[in-house]
Amino acid sequence: MPASGVSAAAIAARLSALGLVTRVEEHPRHTTVEAEVPNALPAETWREVLDVVAAAERFGLLATSLNGRTLWAAVRKTAPTTGDVGGPGHQR
Repeated sequence: MPASGVSAAAIAARLSALGLVTRVEEHPRHTTVEAEVPNALPAETWREVLDVVAAAERFGLLATSLNGRTLWAAVRKTAPTTGDVGGPGHQR
C-alpha cells in the first residue's frame, strides 16, 4: 500500500492500543496524529510505536522539559503531482 493510502485513524488506533493517548488533526494537505509519550515507556513498546509511525510519510518526537514528549506522525491526504513534490519552495 502506498504511503498516501495509510489511514491516520488506523495509526491513532494502533497507538491507542499500545496505551498512548492520541489526537488526530485535519489539515489541508495532511492529517496529523499526536500522542503523549510517558517517560517510563518500555523498550519493546518503543519498537512497536516506531513500527506504527513508520507507515506515515513523516514522523518525529518533540521533547521539552516543560511539556514532556509528544510523538507525531503526518499522513498526506493525496499523492503530490510531479510539480508539487516537496512544496513550492522545492520545485526545480
